[in-house]
Amino acid sequence: MRIRVLALGKLKDPALSALVSEYVKRLRPYVPTEVVELKDERAPESLSEKEAEGVLEREGEGLLAKINPRDTVIVLAVEGKQVDSPAFSEKLYDFLETTSGDVVFVIGSSMGLSPAVKARADWLLSFSKMTLPHTLMRVVLMEQIYRAARIHAGHVYHK
Repeated sequence: MRIRVLALGKLKDPALSALVSEYVKRLRPYVPTEVVELKDERAPESLSEKEAEGVLEREGEGLLAKINPRDTVIVLAVEGKQVDSPAFSEKLYDFLETTSGDVVFVIGSSMGLSPAVKARADWLLSFSKMTLPHTLMRVVLMEQIYRAARIHAGHVYHK
């Protein structure tokens, strides 16, 4: 069992990178975890709807190429289901115990995710109805995965 986080775009802020690395380190005793950064498409601010769809499609193809058929996929999407930390922990560990592949989290770019990536999801998960920066979302996700591991291990860590 392993967790992989697929994230579009590179973390440019050293403080955020350090936080993500710290959570990967903290997760070692619980579950092997890796963060894979994929190149996001560079696009001008003003795109036509068709151009934006093309960018999302190309990014989606890159993400889907990193997902194996046996993987369980959790896609972070604003329209996904919101849960509290104990419920997240329970669902994550149910997936970890039943998947024949990895549990793969997917974080899109600032433009979002393609419909094809969302369609591949075994679970659409939302952390908030608000839109969060995708770079900050990576840190929040890593903290919640760590919290889930601590909850699963029997530590009361959900306050």
